[in-house]
Amino acid sequence: MSKQLNVALIGNPNTGKTSVFNALTGLNQKVGNYPGITVDKKQGVCRLSRGVKAHVLDLPGTYSLNASSLDENVVIELLLNKKDKDYPDVAVIVSDVENLKRNLLLFTQVKDLKIPTILVINMSDVMTRKGISLDIDILEQKLHTKIALVSTRKNSGIQELKTLIENYKNLSTQNCLDTSTIDPAYFDRLKIAFPNQDLYKLWLVITQDVNFGKITRQELDVSKFKTKSSSELKRLQQKEAIKRYQFINNVLKEGQNIDRSKARDLRSKLDKILIHKVWGYVIFFIILLAIFQAIYDWATFPMDLIDTTFAGLAEWVKTAFPNGGKVTDLVAEGIVSGIGGIVIFIPQIAFLFLFISILEESGYMSRVVFLMDRIMRRFGLSGKSLVPLISGTACAIPAVMATRNIENWKERLITILVTPFTTCSARLPVYLIIIALVIPEGYIFGLSYQALTLMLLYLIGFAMAVLSAYVLDRVMTTNRKTFFVVEMPNYKLPLLKNVCITVFEKTKTFVLEAGKIILAISIILWVLASYGPGQKFKNAETIVANEFSDSSATDLDDRVAAYKLEHSYIGLIGKTIEPAIKPLGYDWKIGIGLVASFAAREVFVGTLATIYSVGSANENESIDTIKTKMSNETYADGSKVFTFASGISLLLFYAFAMQCMSTLAIVKRETKSWKWPILQLIGMSIIAYLCALIAFQILK
Repeated sequence: MSKQLNVALIGNPNTGKTSVFNALTGLNQKVGNYPGITVDKKQGVCRLSRGVKAHVLDLPGTYSLNASSLDENVVIELLLNKKDKDYPDVAVIVSDVENLKRNLLLFTQVKDLKIPTILVINMSDVMTRKGISLDIDILEQKLHTKIALVSTRKNSGIQELKTLIENYKNLSTQNCLDTSTIDPAYFDRLKIAFPNQDLYKLWLVITQDVNFGKITRQELDVSKFKTKSSSELKRLQQKEAIKRYQFINNVLKEGQNIDRSKARDLRSKLDKILIHKVWGYVIFFIILLAIFQAIYDWATFPMDLIDTTFAGLAEWVKTAFPNGGKVTDLVAEGIVSGIGGIVIFIPQIAFLFLFISILEESGYMSRVVFLMDRIMRRFGLSGKSLVPLISGTACAIPAVMATRNIENWKERLITILVTPFTTCSARLPVYLIIIALVIPEGYIFGLSYQALTLMLLYLIGFAMAVLSAYVLDRVMTTNRKTFFVVEMPNYKLPLLKNVCITVFEKTKTFVLEAGKIILAISIILWVLASYGPGQKFKNAETIVANEFSDSSATDLDDRVAAYKLEHSYIGLIGKTIEPAIKPLGYDWKIGIGLVASFAAREVFVGTLATIYSVGSANENESIDTIKTKMSNETYADGSKVFTFASGISLLLFYAFAMQCMSTLAIVKRETKSWKWPILQLIGMSIIAYLCALIAFQILK
């Protein structure tokens, strides 16, 4: 039986921690949430020698163990709780060779908890170019640890790191410095009060409560130990930080040498252009244009291939079961058509994640955050709010979680409330199918009309988020005074392995999560569309035959199928809400899609695929693509359902409507109240309805 040890991967943001995590675990990783909270938890398995497996936990980035946000709190809570199932056997601190001094503050704090600790010095491949040299032996001796010099770009040092992890029991647990010297009298009293506990651990528990509010903790209850005020304790924390940096400076004097004359300052030259008050915005806009053009152009071939595959699969199902029957119809019209309606968009979603990953890996995204702070502050937000707004292009749920690094409650609440306006990947299938239907093909300045429309929808969503934030900032009268600080990481070529793993994991998560919902809803919709109450549904053949006695057999079958759908359970639901949505240019079938997509926006396309498949009696028609079916959909008078006016109306509705149960649940969890998600749902729904109504009435 193989052994397994727990490894905690800890480090400052932008030290390459994710690269080290990917190098150790590859695709043997998964993402979840920490118990009781909604901060992302990445974990994976790393196979060592002799049958030993390491469970690697990638903790949120933190600058120190003095937590000031919820994600930083996750790190210290784990390190203080030996009873936690993920409590590390060994801690791996990832540092950046160019920012070693700053990174070592966190290292010395973790080391002083007497956890076996390994120091990883990452990006070693840039040492020569930056004029940096290290004496590893001296550093190991002074820091009482083992050091792995790693370059994830060149894949060097990873095997040495695995060996150190496996032999963690040989690591010294000697502390780096004696914290009690910052106030000997105070620590003496602490020792008397808790004679069997480690002093530094006690100190962290006490200061953690001061930094972050009271925390329920089973191991150590320090609530009765009140010998200093909060301000006095914070001054002691400052003294501790000074003492640690004095220790770090002394270590680096002997173990590190930097020849500044050898360093090439490409970063400052690029920053002058990329964060320029004019050219910075122009470049960002051009990058966005290029991304959306590529999403359309590059994804065409794989989308056509998927489309053909699912059409063939539906046809195969019908021919493989010649006797037909309800099961065959369920599989071909419900499951295959429903899932096919979403799988076809995987290439475009994957390309979206690809570009976002490249921007993050290269260090450019931090420049965008800094650049946009100048604009955001005028609307009651800060640059930190832009991180959730940009990450919302993938999914609103992790974007809402990302607001946890915003210390000011008012700013955080406003960001939570407006983030769902940002166009997420779940909206992408809806946008793409509607744009393909109502926006003509053609180019202007080498850019297609459809790509420009898609980019415009992203910009409209972002603009509405900023405008809403401005209104909320004026309505909420809480005092707000914060300072924006963002770290500018060094520019680097994106690591192909990291980009590929990110795209694969995020696309897989999107497909699996959406797939489960779509599969369930497709089956429910098929049942509701295949059965109905009353005599009209049961006697559909007779009623239609009497009314259209002169029709051919094929036309008669189609009319029966359409009549049954209209009088089925799902048809009755659609007809009930039709009066409310008719002014927007929608029929009852679209209404069904709107209701179903509240579970998840991307369900809209799968819903219509299922409804149109059930509503057709012709076997060849039932395997037509969703786009063709929607394009051919008409009202009783022969006019088309999907016109330019109704299409723009629908695009605007989905641009602004909440339409996501999961996001509402996360907002409730983050705000600890149903008040804000309900207000959010009502407010966004009203905005979506009014914008769609105005657009349709003007354009029709």
